[in-house]
Amino acid sequence: MSISATNVKDLRERTGAGMMDCKKALTENDGDVDKAIEWLRKKGLSAAAKKAGRVAAEGAVSAYIHGEGRIGVLLEINSETDFVARTPDFQNFVKDIAMHIAAAAPACVSSEELPQSLIEEEKKVLTAKALEEGKKADFIPKIIEGQINKWKSNKVLLSQPYVKDPDQTIEQYLTNTIAKIGENIVIRRFERFELGEGIEKKQENFADEVAAQVKG
Repeated sequence: MSISATNVKDLRERTGAGMMDCKKALTENDGDVDKAIEWLRKKGLSAAAKKAGRVAAEGAVSAYIHGEGRIGVLLEINSETDFVARTPDFQNFVKDIAMHIAAAAPACVSSEELPQSLIEEEKKVLTAKALEEGKKADFIPKIIEGQINKWKSNKVLLSQPYVKDPDQTIEQYLTNTIAKIGENIVIRRFERFELGEGIEKKQENFADEVAAQVKG
């Protein structure tokens, strides 16, 4: 069927894909825009998978402060070239990831980075809880396995649901961004700081405080 230049232009504006790719997508899908978008998405994801092994040594280190200075994030994300690192798409991605880290408080980027000591400590806590709840000892390892996997997904940045779009994980958002930008991108490392974190704060008893003021 004949594909008009207007249809190609509209698809390009919706997806950001190249003109020739948009024309081919529409041709392959008989002009159906929704199917063409899905076709382009799959093509992009396939291309992104091929780019994942390429060296990414450029990029940006970014700082993000949230809640009037209560939470801070220092983040490094790498790209293959300095040119891509300066593009709005890359900069927006960096900002989005920093905001997500501030909100979701992951422990590390990938599951491989989770300290074994932290995993073992969580297993002890979950095992003690299961025993306290009266779970049969024979079933506990299987129960704990499922709980640990869920715990890991909550702790690991790439596995977490993206706070601005919970239907996709951070890893999916990263893959989609690689497909869109056309270069490998790596979330390398981050540090998250929360005001007062790790400091044992004095717990005030409001009733006692009021009573003390009355006596005074």
